[in-house]
Amino acid sequence: MGKTNQKIIPHRYQVVPRTLCFITHSDDVLLLRGDPDKRIWPNLYNGVGGHVEPGEDVYAAALREIREETGLEVRDLRLRGVINIPVDEQSNTGILIFVFTATSATRDVRPSDEGAPEWVRLDHLPQLDLVEDLPTLLPRVLAMGAGDPPFFAHYRYDEQGRLTITFSGA
Repeated sequence: MGKTNQKIIPHRYQVVPRTLCFITHSDDVLLLRGDPDKRIWPNLYNGVGGHVEPGEDVYAAALREIREETGLEVRDLRLRGVINIPVDEQSNTGILIFVFTATSATRDVRPSDEGAPEWVRLDHLPQLDLVEDLPTLLPRVLAMGAGDPPFFAHYRYDEQGRLTITFSGA
């Protein structure tokens, strides 16, 4: 199949690929507290990640986002899951998030325009203002073993704007 056969078909579901990574060091996880002036999730804690750029695969995108947002060079980057989030029914578009874990040999992080990275003890997570899916997603991801297969999830919002998360697969 050549490049000319790789066409975007109008009205088919299309997604924007993104990465999301949870980095651990000992018993702590690195979360990014969103910059107060950030358009989405200001002052909320989330994992590290962002858009996949043209010309890069999701693995390379995850490593790049980690370096840009934290200054870290990580090891043991593993795909843990894929999340499909339909966003706009009118344009038939959504977001496809590739969720990773990684480990860091150091705690030396630096802030970026996205926010301030903070090492958080797992027992402190309930006291933090987390992005709305993290109370469900983060424990599941951090409990995964080295050989566990990736999960697959679908997010949707009901008529009242409440998030529903459905997991499938292993």
